[in-house]
Amino acid sequence: MLKTLAGQVKEFKWPSILTPVMMVLEVIMEMVIPLLMASIIDNGVEKGDMNHILRVGGLMVVAALFGLLFGLLGGAFGARASTGFARNLRMTMFENIQTFSFANIDKFSTAGLVTRLTTDVTNLQMAYQMILRMFVRAPISLIVAMSMSFYISSRLATVYLVAVVVLAFFLLLIMSRVTGYFRQVFEKYDDLNASVQENVTGIRVVKAYVRENYERDKFKKASENLYRMFIKAEKTLTWNMPIMMSTVYTCILLISWLGAKMIVQNELTTGELMSMLAYCMNILMSLMMMSMVFVMVTMSYASARRISEVLNEKSSLTNPEHPDYEIPDGSISFEHVNFRYRQESENNVLKDVTLEIGSGETIGLIGGTGSSKSTLISLISRLYDVNDGCVRVGGKDVRTYDLDTLRRQVAVVLQKNVLFSGTILENLRWGDADATEEECIHAAKLACADEFISQFPDGYNTYIEQGGTNVSGGQKQRLCIARALLRKPRVLILDDSTSAVDTATDARIRRAFREEIPGTTKIIISQRISSVMDADRILVLEDGQVNGFGTHEELLENNAIYREIYESQMNAGGDFDETPGNYDAAYRDADFDAAGGEN
Repeated sequence: MLKTLAGQVKEFKWPSILTPVMMVLEVIMEMVIPLLMASIIDNGVEKGDMNHILRVGGLMVVAALFGLLFGLLGGAFGARASTGFARNLRMTMFENIQTFSFANIDKFSTAGLVTRLTTDVTNLQMAYQMILRMFVRAPISLIVAMSMSFYISSRLATVYLVAVVVLAFFLLLIMSRVTGYFRQVFEKYDDLNASVQENVTGIRVVKAYVRENYERDKFKKASENLYRMFIKAEKTLTWNMPIMMSTVYTCILLISWLGAKMIVQNELTTGELMSMLAYCMNILMSLMMMSMVFVMVTMSYASARRISEVLNEKSSLTNPEHPDYEIPDGSISFEHVNFRYRQESENNVLKDVTLEIGSGETIGLIGGTGSSKSTLISLISRLYDVNDGCVRVGGKDVRTYDLDTLRRQVAVVLQKNVLFSGTILENLRWGDADATEEECIHAAKLACADEFISQFPDGYNTYIEQGGTNVSGGQKQRLCIARALLRKPRVLILDDSTSAVDTATDARIRRAFREEIPGTTKIIISQRISSVMDADRILVLEDGQVNGFGTHEELLENNAIYREIYESQMNAGGDFDETPGNYDAAYRDADFDAAGGEN
């Protein structure tokens, strides 16, 4: 863990080295001052030597100024080192997260990754600065002050030694109890962030169903759990200061009492007693700083462990040693494919799936909820890897391709459509960063998005709010389809991506696919028959297995599941904009209107 974190210091090594150097120099200046003060009292004040007082006093001022300078430089270097360290941690974590497969992200959860990138990194940043400054300054100050105290009076210095041992014992006892609490605290942070993220993302649904009180209670519960865990940790930590202050005042009383007796017996001078009291404060302040560092390190240890987990996590999907960078065509084949999301799971989600899809074919994919339709297409773009069997694209195992190449050539419009804050053009160029405005407009026309974009006052420069909240569900789907088309892929997968689009528009989009990208293999997942019935072939999935694969007419005749879906939709009136009992007519009219005449 330490090696992993230390590797993120990178270009901030020099500030990290100079900070403790400045702290050491500051300590030296501070330790000189009590000796000079003792000299002023014993050789200046008591002897009435004004020249000695002025000369040594001048040296004290110089030492104090240098101590101030070294302290300021240490603070500046420490701030630069710690903030740079935090920056590198966030950047490296974020870059590593970008390589994660879906399985890796599922392992940590979105809320957990957010907590690690924010709260955990901030804790580590503060701890790193305290380690560079206080954790270097305090032990050196303690050692030097203790050495100087033994040099002045070993008898009095023994009091400090006992105090250090007592405090060290209590500090270790407190730390051992608090570490476990803080480990649990950051797990509770994940739950709290998950509650906030879910609520903010779904705020419209919350308000539509008047669930504000429920969400408030859920957040309160997560917040209360965090509060109770912090209280347990803080109750233990509160013992730190009383023990520290009791030790400090006990030392001052003992040094004053024993020192006064030694002065009366001429075993100690007044100046030396003053120096001993000054060193007493240095020693005990060093211990106090060390206790603060220990508390911070204890808190940040849990954060360091969680950050290291993300930094050390390797994607479950990796490029082969010598990857293929060219996909010959859009043909797809599944050969006895079995898949489960977790290795330890007993049951497969996909079971012995075998099928062949020719390049340029349009394949409809239909099945009940939970039949693993989305899982099946996730294997084509290698968002997950199969457990058994093989998935081929262009005649080659997808595991032999360069991941970026494969995903550029297999464009997937996922079931959950996501737009990012920025203009419509910027969102479309996620498909192709170098696409011209004309290419973007052409893709939008194919996806039937141009018709509503042109109605916006700013057209293609219209700003899309975060998550696409200022466009409708159907508009969002069409923008996502246009974005995928800009890829000019060999395989285009639409995962229920026209569910919010009316039947006529859906038919126009599919007609544009047939005419504009005939060589692209198209897989259309849908819950409605109208979206798949004109496909070259239709795949019916049931419980992760192939239940039927053929044309619309063949499946109507031979596949009970497909026939049941067809009849239930037709008898129920089909889609929302269709006439009951006239399902085929509605579909044909939609295609007729889209074509502007007969097919």
